[in-house]
Amino acid sequence: MAKNILVCDDAAFMRMMIKDILTKNGYNIVGEAENGLKAFEKYNETKPDLVMMDITMPECDGIQALKKIKASDPNANIIMCSAMGQQAMVIESIQSGAKDFIVKPFQPDRVLEAVKKAIG
Repeated sequence: MAKNILVCDDAAFMRMMIKDILTKNGYNIVGEAENGLKAFEKYNETKPDLVMMDITMPECDGIQALKKIKASDPNANIIMCSAMGQQAMVIESIQSGAKDFIVKPFQPDRVLEAVKKAIG
């Protein structure tokens, strides 16, 4: 059975890239969000197996959204995505419960490796 994934990034082309990599490899995209507030809402609506979450987003950043999701569902699987040079945020996100992080620009192999590690 295909695993369900929620893709959260404020940049539409980044969401498209992630969706493309994942759907070509048999994963099912159950929703998209362009900010942390929408990510939290969509998570509760769709209950995905995994969330791909950008760190830097408007209204509510990825770390705040990660903390909200983990507070409502301690078993949530979340992989953070960040641009280079955001080490402090990456460390905070891992301490807040993220399973892994991937650095932009994405290498498809690294995305798939992180997803497989998080949800098999």
